[in-house]
Amino acid sequence: MAAQGEGAAGRQAPAVPTAADLVLARDRLLGRGAPHQAGRLGPDVLREALTDLHEFWLTVHAAQAGVGAGTSGIALVAVGGLGRRELVPFSDLDLVLVFAGRRDGRVEKVAEQLWYPLWNSGVGLDHSVRTVSEALDVAGDDLRTAMGLLDARHIAGDAALAGQLADAALDAWRTSVRRRVDDVIESARARWQRSGEVAHWVEPDLKHGRGGLRDLAILDALALAQLVDRPSGEVSAARRLLLDTRTELRRIAGRPRDVLMPQDGDEIAAVLGLTDRFVLARALSGAGRAVAYALDVAFRAVQPARQNRKVLGVLRRQPQRRPLSEGVVLNGDEVTLARDVDPSKDPALLLRVAAAAARTGRPIAPAALTRLGESAPEPRAPWPAEVRQELVSLLGAGEGLIDVVESLDRTGLWARLFPEWGAVRDLPPRDAAHVWTVDRHLVQATANAAKLVTRVSRPDLLLIGAVLHDIGKGRDQDHSIVGAKLARQVGERLGLAAADVATLSEMVRHHLLLPHTATRRNIEDEATVRRVVDTLGGDPVLLELLAALAEVDSLATGPGVWTDWKASLVADLVTRCRRRMAGEKLEEPTPLAADQRALAETVAASGRPDIIISSSERAFATITLVAADRPGLLSRAAGVLALHSLSVHAAELRAHAGVAVDVFSVSPRFGSLPDAGLLREQFTRALSGSLRLAEKLAAKERDYASELDDPPQARVLWFEDEADGGTESKDVVLELRAPDRLGLLHSTAEALERCGANILWARAMQVGGTAISSFSLASTGPANGDTWRREIERAVLSAV
Repeated sequence: MAAQGEGAAGRQAPAVPTAADLVLARDRLLGRGAPHQAGRLGPDVLREALTDLHEFWLTVHAAQAGVGAGTSGIALVAVGGLGRRELVPFSDLDLVLVFAGRRDGRVEKVAEQLWYPLWNSGVGLDHSVRTVSEALDVAGDDLRTAMGLLDARHIAGDAALAGQLADAALDAWRTSVRRRVDDVIESARARWQRSGEVAHWVEPDLKHGRGGLRDLAILDALALAQLVDRPSGEVSAARRLLLDTRTELRRIAGRPRDVLMPQDGDEIAAVLGLTDRFVLARALSGAGRAVAYALDVAFRAVQPARQNRKVLGVLRRQPQRRPLSEGVVLNGDEVTLARDVDPSKDPALLLRVAAAAARTGRPIAPAALTRLGESAPEPRAPWPAEVRQELVSLLGAGEGLIDVVESLDRTGLWARLFPEWGAVRDLPPRDAAHVWTVDRHLVQATANAAKLVTRVSRPDLLLIGAVLHDIGKGRDQDHSIVGAKLARQVGERLGLAAADVATLSEMVRHHLLLPHTATRRNIEDEATVRRVVDTLGGDPVLLELLAALAEVDSLATGPGVWTDWKASLVADLVTRCRRRMAGEKLEEPTPLAADQRALAETVAASGRPDIIISSSERAFATITLVAADRPGLLSRAAGVLALHSLSVHAAELRAHAGVAVDVFSVSPRFGSLPDAGLLREQFTRALSGSLRLAEKLAAKERDYASELDDPPQARVLWFEDEADGGTESKDVVLELRAPDRLGLLHSTAEALERCGANILWARAMQVGGTAISSFSLASTGPANGDTWRREIERAVLSAV
């Protein structure tokens, strides 16, 4: 026995895991630093494992600090993700050290022993030390704390005290929730304004966006208050997908991240058993829509202000019913059906309800949507005129259209009107310039079009064209060509006249013609204008509609797509096309201004280069660089402008008095325009060779480069008959599409100059991370030869 006792006494107690051990174990669970894990944990299992790991570490250290099983008067409580057992990688630990009685040295010591090791190891921590009454007082003033305590779960110490906190927090929430509903709604809407929507944003915020995990927490809180039912199976499935995606996003990123970028999608999709990032994006969009819709319904159910509001001292017990349209009434705050209406006998009723809701900005009552879904007939083709007019009324409602289409789409009613919608529903776009999914982009463009209906002679065609212009996306063909066929199909079903069907189809087919031509071609060139007019068959109504559609489409694409510069170019092109359609003589190309001619004569006399900067009220500027004509002027000028972070939108290369006059339309990428004196000095040095332009540009690009995880592949395209070199020749246009960078125009122009190309003008634009640059090259010499073109292509792509 003695020997046994000595042996037992000689054994060492197990070592207490340190915070460094916790981090190491966490990283092993995440597979960090290991080769690709064949048996990596699934996202749900990983969350459970992370929860168990952190809970074990906290339990051991709490016991070491004197807060163990059987301890009285002090407890460690988890809230947030740890409290819900939904701990995702790199989440903060939300902990409350709750105690009874007075705060003393013992409580402070326990807190230090728990908090400091976590801080020192870099584990995120959101902590507090409070009595039950103190915690409730804070929750009474702070909505986030009140909702967080609903997840309270005992970790260590006095279980009864932890239970007292959880029960008291729930009771306080149920008692106070009705008077706090307005604060909950206001807080959610402010968050949505900052973070956007999970359902329709290309880069959704999985936690804070509308339809995200924060909204699920609100639904849970309202259900705990017994104000709404527990979330449905659809919402539960959405929760699982959002949590799994967020888990994998953080595992891949190796840090806290909640915004899903397109380049992360394929890897996450593979883990979740989905085909690719586009399938994942559509699934997330559906999940976000399910959560957002459930929360909208919940908010309408719990808002007390409109159901129990005193008016002139009298309590209004029954909401008033106010007629809005035939068979449509406003009941309280919701648009619903009149009592005696029969949806099965009125094919226009659905659209009247939708139009009334969009005009008033009020939601359609769920019961009305259900009844319409069960009995509203699909309008027979061709639609009667009154049904078609109700559709135009709905589409022209402006911003109110967006929520109405969302509610109709979720209940299958929108698909009855537009069966073609299925291919674009929740469809993520293929280029980075778009902020919205394709379906939301179409609805947003239509809402924008409502502001322009007084500008066009056919507002009905503008609205219908706006909602259909990208309907051909989601298929393996040119979306404009497919969309034109679908638009013809829709137009015939709507009962439009044959001429209007043709116009609608042409609108969709050519909805990119004006913006692409204005930003990539020389619109002062008669050949450019002639090509546009011929493409549109000389139809001024179609031209007018396409001009409006170009604006609403760009505005619905994303910030910075419809600029003052782009608007002025499109307007100029439309004016020139309209004059040609009317048989008027086109204006001659804009001559050099008097100050530009004077400067050229001065430079011819002195031999010294000079510069004019003309600012514009549209936040753009014209910079004229004048110097003795010589090869390499364009590339050097573009390089100097890039050094000052100026985006070049257009360059016209002219001459006067025997010197080159290069006119650049520019705007600052950030900051303001540079000093003319500094530009003049650097341009002079670039011409003389004393400015190490390539070296400085390379350093500038390293400092300001925006790395693209999946950059577009550079391409060179050639276009014939789009530039007029005069009566003797037709010039060619080279178009380069490549990842954008500061010095791209400089290096491309330099490559063209090395090949002996004679550049007449250049234009440039950015679409997301892609730069599209067009150069008109004089066709004299070997410009039409295949060998010369291949040489040009090799040089340009090598420079890119």
